[in-house]
Amino acid sequence: MSEEQPNNPLHGITLEAILQKLVDYYGWESLGRRISINSFNLDPSLKSSLTFLRRTPWAREKVERLYLRTNFSVPPKVRRAGTAKPDHAPKKASAAGRGRAPKQARKASKVPEKSSPSLPPDTPGLKTSLPGTQDTGTS
Repeated sequence: MSEEQPNNPLHGITLEAILQKLVDYYGWESLGRRISINSFNLDPSLKSSLTFLRRTPWAREKVERLYLRTNFSVPPKVRRAGTAKPDHAPKKASAAGRGRAPKQARKASKVPEKSSPSLPPDTPGLKTSLPGTQDTGTS
């Protein structure tokens, strides 16, 4: 195991040292947001996290990648409560959010209504009474 690994930037750094440095830099809460692992979010401790990371290769890789990406010489960005970024890309605005009617409403509006030709209200011979009522014939 004492082979030279010139291309491995993590050579000689223990998993415990990596995790301790990440916890010191980000804190458990921020680390749990960045890497969704229960041992970071539910009653976090160095011992339980190390046990999990040693047994779970995909989780260890995520921690190692975060360690390599982190610039420890710059202080971490401090976010105020309620301003945490989502872990996914923002969703597209809905049709209503873009100032357009939803697709179903647009389709419904294209259906022509059956209507009689419009006549001006003062046209002679136009009945203004409703069906079922009697027209007195007096105007």
